[in-house]
Amino acid sequence: MKKKPDDIKQIEDRIAQLQKKEQAIRGHKAESEYAYATKTGFRVGTELLSGVLVGAGLGYVADWYFATQPWCLVFFLFLGFAAGFLNVYRFVKSEENKKE
Repeated sequence: MKKKPDDIKQIEDRIAQLQKKEQAIRGHKAESEYAYATKTGFRVGTELLSGVLVGAGLGYVADWYFATQPWCLVFFLFLGFAAGFLNVYRFVKSEENKKE
């Protein structure tokens, strides 16, 4: 196994110290329900919006390139909706598994 340089060891030690300090400051407080709900809502909204925006962007570029207005835009927009919903579904399933 290769030996780590001293500067990397110093950085790792500093990170460990800061993590201990943060944990001491926070204590063992659980995340509030409001903070969890807000975080989850933003995540779901972002997943849906990003899928639609990426799909619309790809469709617009494909329409411009192939001169097929508006067919590629419509197709990729629906594909973006599907991708967004799939991402939300995966997120919800992972949250259910964490709670079990």
